[in-house]
Amino acid sequence: MTDHLMQNYARLPVAFAKGEGSWLWDTTGKKYLDAIGGIAVCGLGHAHPAVAKAICEQATTLLHTSNVYQIGLQSQLADRLCQLANMDRAFFCNSGAEANEAAIKLARLYGHQQDIAIPHIIVTEGSFHGRTMATLTATGNRKIQAGFEPLVQGFLRVPYDDVGAIETIAKTHKEVVAILVEPITGEGGVRLPAPDYLNQLRRICDDKGWLLMLDEIQTGMGRTGKMFAHQHNGITPDVMTLAKALGNGVPIGTCLAAGKAATVFQPGTHGSTFGGNLLACRAALAVLDVLEKDKLTSRAAALGTRMVDGFAKSLANTAGVAAIRGQGMMIGVELDRPCKPVLEQCLQNGVLINVTADNVVRLLPPLTLSDAEADTIVRVVSEQIRSFLHR
Repeated sequence: MTDHLMQNYARLPVAFAKGEGSWLWDTTGKKYLDAIGGIAVCGLGHAHPAVAKAICEQATTLLHTSNVYQIGLQSQLADRLCQLANMDRAFFCNSGAEANEAAIKLARLYGHQQDIAIPHIIVTEGSFHGRTMATLTATGNRKIQAGFEPLVQGFLRVPYDDVGAIETIAKTHKEVVAILVEPITGEGGVRLPAPDYLNQLRRICDDKGWLLMLDEIQTGMGRTGKMFAHQHNGITPDVMTLAKALGNGVPIGTCLAAGKAATVFQPGTHGSTFGGNLLACRAALAVLDVLEKDKLTSRAAALGTRMVDGFAKSLANTAGVAAIRGQGMMIGVELDRPCKPVLEQCLQNGVLINVTADNVVRLLPPLTLSDAEADTIVRVVSEQIRSFLHR
């Protein structure tokens, strides 16, 4: 059969036919334990009954009208998210890249409103913010940028977790208007910054009048043991972006803003045809209901500790294991060499994982994982890491 798909994905040789909870079944009937959750999308696992019911009910009622009209479910979702995040306004779109694109546009407009001719945003090495022209420029990965030059102007890059580098820029660059950063890098290898990193960024932004913009697309929605990762630091950003687990598989993203950032967008300055339609908002509201009702943020914290401790014990004194780190259900095992074969070995042994930054085994399981399922992931992944390192 001729494959008419563009060849922009190096797909693994498996296709899935159904899912339930933490498990997927491929088209041959083989069962897999999902430890990557659609790359942090399926935080409630697969085919969650509450989300499925909400989607089905909405599909038989009304899917889409457009943002020309009032959308009650969109207002309800904005209210819920702003209350949870201590924010003021929400713009809805379809993906994380679009949410970050909105944040970048908001920062530029904020700068222009202060008569800054070319507003600049500080971004970090090793980050990932999306694949639109602006967000891939903001991303700190040369492989993603290669071939798409000329890139978008207006970004200044510093090492991740380096407050000193930002303070140096603050002394010499008067055109900076914002900092865009991930609380924990995802594609960059599950790297946790110093405990006071976000607090220091908040201090600098307050001192300089900049916007602190947090990309919580991967860290948000309970994954790190708080609803949003920055809540571990007791701060509030000026702008925060969400997507991935917000719809548990239904495409939706949002750019939340507070204070002076909340009124930057006015009618006509930004928009989206599909963003925040009734289906997406109904799914996201169901996700929030389940997260709160089942106390899944605290569950993620406990499960994450269990898994990190399990890996530390299982891989203790294993030559080639450089680090084991994580927060909540965002876990990375760093090896001292590229380790893509570990992904393929785990696939063969019925566990789905991801390898990022070339040498980090990344795990983003559903927050609904059972203790037994968590232990199985630790056991199988540890076995395959040891097998890879000792061959």
